[in-house]
Amino acid sequence: MRIGIVGFGLRASLTRYAHAPENGHEVTIVCDISERGRRDAAARIPGVTVTDSLGELLSSGIDAVLVLTPDFAHAPVAIACLEAGIPTFCEKPLATTIEDADAILAAAARTRTRLYVGHNMRHMPAMRTMKDIIDSGRIGQVKAVWCRHFVGNGGDYYFKDWHADRSKSTGLLLQKGAHDIDVIHWLAGAFTRSTAAMGALTVYGDIADRADNSQRRMGEWFDVGTWPPETQTGLSEVIDVEDVSQVNMTLRNGVLASYEQCHFTPDYWRNYTVIGTRGRIENFGDDDGDAIGIWDRRHDGSAPPDETVRVAGEQGGHGGADPNLIGEFLRFARDGGTTETSPVAAREAVAVGFQATASLRGGGSALPIPQLDPEIVDYFERGQA
Repeated sequence: MRIGIVGFGLRASLTRYAHAPENGHEVTIVCDISERGRRDAAARIPGVTVTDSLGELLSSGIDAVLVLTPDFAHAPVAIACLEAGIPTFCEKPLATTIEDADAILAAAARTRTRLYVGHNMRHMPAMRTMKDIIDSGRIGQVKAVWCRHFVGNGGDYYFKDWHADRSKSTGLLLQKGAHDIDVIHWLAGAFTRSTAAMGALTVYGDIADRADNSQRRMGEWFDVGTWPPETQTGLSEVIDVEDVSQVNMTLRNGVLASYEQCHFTPDYWRNYTVIGTRGRIENFGDDDGDAIGIWDRRHDGSAPPDETVRVAGEQGGHGGADPNLIGEFLRFARDGGTTETSPVAAREAVAVGFQATASLRGGGSALPIPQLDPEIVDYFERGQA
């Protein structure tokens, strides 16, 4: 398989799994509008063609393409790839607006070109283990899902580049939260019907040390030793997204869910609690060897889990999720069939993030999630056959 990449930035780390000539697939062309991106691609992939022309990439005879551009460019690039008939991997979140997300799905359905969205958390061992416990019936019927996301590296990851500019990201409830919103839907077995949220820019907006980081990469400014958060330097020239937020969701099957996100915590991890009619589960970390507790007996006050399951990680980024993600996409691009990720689910995660952001900036009232065209839903549910 000959693979193209559009956008060679942070998620170009996926190249290590896509470019494996010994396994029958290789990256043959990279398109990036920045000189830095083209230079990095040429250095990392010997013999690769680099270009700033999307048209050149689309006409190069590739068998699949990875769209790894900044999120606000996903829609025009992904639609062009789909219209060219090239099986397309689009990094998550699918888009930064509901309108753009729907346009990408419509293009895939119209052209009958295979679309895959990179929600790698569905391949993370910790999340898969929790899903297996739920599917086994151990905790009964799910009734509530709570997620707390401690984004300890938020100042470095999201407040020094375009992520901090709402005109490009919409907000971090969408850009960062789409990961966990998708997992909440997956664990609960339904999409969101309505959502309400609140949040604020409480820390990073007060830091005056700003810089233009457009020609730099996150690894060049990241410093885990920067503490407390008020000592951050070189923040984005534009910061108008929230650094702490919380959202409530009512799902279509009656499950109630919540998601809390904070970008200035000292620790960096996500904590899920899933409560069913016969018990609950909760993860303590999401890496190899971390624990998932199961409570399925009554206790007087706080008690240790009735059973503890250890997460068995794999080799590769995000606990083995990234190589599994690219492996599934390449198989799907070549052969079709079912996948663990879902373009419709990716759209629903964007829709919740978008409406939740509108809610928190508009007084916190509950807003409905617009429904996707049933014919498009049917097309994807049939496996894009």
